[in-house]
Amino acid sequence: QVQLVESGGGLVQPGGSLRLSCVASGISFSFYKMEWYRQAPGKQRELVATITADRRTVYPDSVKDRFSISRDNGKKTVLLQMNRLKPEDTAVYYCSARLEDRVYWGQGTQVTVGS
Repeated sequence: QVQLVESGGGLVQPGGSLRLSCVASGISFSFYKMEWYRQAPGKQRELVATITADRRTVYPDSVKDRFSISRDNGKKTVLLQMNRLKPEDTAVYYCSARLEDRVYWGQGTQVTVGS
């Protein structure tokens, strides 16, 4: 059974930092492209970070230079370091694992940026 379990969300003040973690089980983790998405209330799910099996990373302009994705294949873990957080970063953040036609999702973790 495949599981992706996110953690690390919470309430943070504007300008602060959070690190999200996603631990995978049931997949050959090192072969998968790992991604973080977010979804704010009333908005579509948005891709915020990608790390490929060969560790190439991609970010949209909205988070570039503030967010950083990394992976530890030995621990089957993908991290999302989020710095200089803004109120508009408030959303549920989801971890995703992709390989060819297989896609798996975590349950999400809430990130709230506010005072």
